[in-house]
Amino acid sequence: VQLQASGGGLVQPGGSLRLSCTTSGFIFSVNTMRWYRQAPGKQREWVAAITSRGTTSYSASVKGRFTISRDNAKNTVYLQMNSLNSEGTAVYYCHTQQRGYNYWGQGTQVTVSS
Repeated sequence: VQLQASGGGLVQPGGSLRLSCTTSGFIFSVNTMRWYRQAPGKQREWVAAITSRGTTSYSASVKGRFTISRDNAKNTVYLQMNSLNSEGTAVYYCHTQQRGYNYWGQGTQVTVSS
């Protein structure tokens, strides 16, 4: 199982970014996919999830600004982030579970700064 996150970078407050997580090694279409983030000096926190049926859920801090989506044909999950603020500065990780094991991408850095 491999997950590779990309799309991070430097963005101004109020700006947008779209993260991607490409995957391999498992049947992507049947797995719930999640995004987490870890800000400097803080614990990793859950951000969003999307089930195999496309049902989405979000943490209260990003609801209404972030959108998680998936493309089963490309084995890829996305995180569209709008109206970014300083709290968005973090390393973002994609995640899935397979047979009780947790799998993480390597993380992609998002920095929100003027």
